Amino acid sequence: MMTLSLVLLTTPLLSQSDKSEGSWTEPITGIKFLYIPGGTFVMGSPSTEEGRQQFAEKQHPVSVGTFWLAETEVTQAQWKAVMGRNPASFKGDDRPVETVSWYDVQEFIKKLNSRTEKQFRLPTEAEWEYAARAGTMTVRYWGDGIGKNHANCNGCGSHWDYRQTAPVKSFAPNGFGLFDMLGNVWEWTCSAYKWSYDGFENRCGNQAETYSIRGGSWYHKPRWARAAHRRMSRPIYRVISYGFRLARD
Repeated sequence: MMTLSLVLLTTPLLSQSDKSEGSWTEPITGIKFLYIPGGTFVMGSPSTEEGRQQFAEKQHPVSVGTFWLAETEVTQAQWKAVMGRNPASFKGDDRPVETVSWYDVQEFIKKLNSRTEKQFRLPTEAEWEYAARAGTMTVRYWGDGIGKNHANCNGCGSHWDYRQTAPVKSFAPNGFGLFDMLGNVWEWTCSAYKWSYDGFENRCGNQAETYSIRGGSWYHKPRWARAAHRRMSRPIYRVISYGFRLARD
């Protein structure tokens, strides 16, 4: 506890200038990437947080390097620009693509990398939480309570709740300018899921039995739409509430 207290005291919140270093748009898909400055943060949740998973969300300091992260979840139009088809159940070019497995996402990334000669990837679990928090230590990037109309989940107070996905950018972004980091669709990460943190959260795993998914979805309760909440899924699963966003170094 003393170590965590020291980290909280010595790790300042990010200034507005730190949060807006720049952006870059990939021309084939139109995916806009935002620069995420590196830093150290406290990953996980305190023991008093409602909905906390006792062993899976242990607080610990983690350092991440600078990286770029997509402003939104990959949309159906962006998916079709690379894959030529649309697997989503809730159709709409500006809605997030869903019903995609981890392996489907890897095929998308492989094709996009081949066409662009860039190295896109999924974010690590640590990068994802760092980006979702955007310098905050509250349960959610807008505060502790779920409030109303901050996100799309089963009880978030939007008219999409428990019905369907919402178009991206339907809600206010977080401090980094990222949209829908909580709610709408679960987001695949590249990190193997472990029952308790052991360092895998800060790197990618290529042949894991399960991967971490983050953020909650339109279908799930507010207790799952928390910055620290984590679930696991097998990479073969295609689920109506699973999507993703891209990262690059």
